[in-house]
Amino acid sequence: MLEFLPEPMREPTVLAIPFFVGMLAIEWFAAAKLEHDHDDDETGPLPGAYETRDARASVLMGLVSIATSAFWKLLGLIAYTALFTYVAPWQLPMNQWYSWVIAFVAVDFIYYWVHRVSHRVRIVWATHQAHHSSEYFNFATALRQKWNISAAIVMWLPLPLLGVPPALVFFAYSLNLIYQFWIHTEHIDKMWRPFEYVFNTPSHHRVHHGRDPEYLDRNYGGVFIIWDRMFGSFTPEVRRPRYGLTKPVDTYNIWTLETHEYAAIARDVRSSTSWRARLGYIFGPPGWTPKTAGPATGPAVPKLANESVSPPS
Repeated sequence: MLEFLPEPMREPTVLAIPFFVGMLAIEWFAAAKLEHDHDDDETGPLPGAYETRDARASVLMGLVSIATSAFWKLLGLIAYTALFTYVAPWQLPMNQWYSWVIAFVAVDFIYYWVHRVSHRVRIVWATHQAHHSSEYFNFATALRQKWNISAAIVMWLPLPLLGVPPALVFFAYSLNLIYQFWIHTEHIDKMWRPFEYVFNTPSHHRVHHGRDPEYLDRNYGGVFIIWDRMFGSFTPEVRRPRYGLTKPVDTYNIWTLETHEYAAIARDVRSSTSWRARLGYIFGPPGWTPKTAGPATGPAVPKLANESVSPPS
């Protein structure tokens, strides 16, 4: 069906770009009208608002992520093909509907755990925090993607090992990302209750992007919110969240937005005097410090959106 397109252009997320652009333009237009109708006493970004520099940074980060993700997917494809061909005890057929369903559900299940790890292991959070760095919640924020998807590539290894064709793994992941685009909006309130119970929605995902203490580290699901309900990480939206990192990075430089946490980890490791502390700063949760140490790094290091609210271990 897509044979007329060059091979790189057949990737579903690339094909969805016109849809992304169209929806972003409509929402941006609605936001411009909203600015004329708001209460002058309101503080902070209005619901669904856009800030030009913030939105431009998000779009540029998304464009770069297309290229960097292609690199990681190429490495993954090599490993997945070897596992699928030589190690998997059976191989699901590409031409059967159930193979597509299994791949879609399995990718989303693993996405939940990749996402949860991304918020609880600092070195992985360093790859993910850029997506949470905007204080706005709109369709542009959905495009503010990370440049390093190596954690996901590693955690998907069981799928080809269990016979899921590599092409289906990547196709299902692309569909997963496309689904998550529309849930980055404040223009959709809570939806039909049975739908809200099973699927991720704008209301659920607003909670995930909130920096309020009651919203930190909640609602990790991609397509299905049922995983959060099953594994105890679900929280409903009870009031409008405040978005972004708990201490903003205060820049629109996309390189800094993507890499500042790696630099913070390096500073903490260099200043450590024991291997326990070094490993803790790398593999502990964001905000981890040794019991005898003060806060991790100085004022230049932001306290991140999903920083643990429990006492340091």
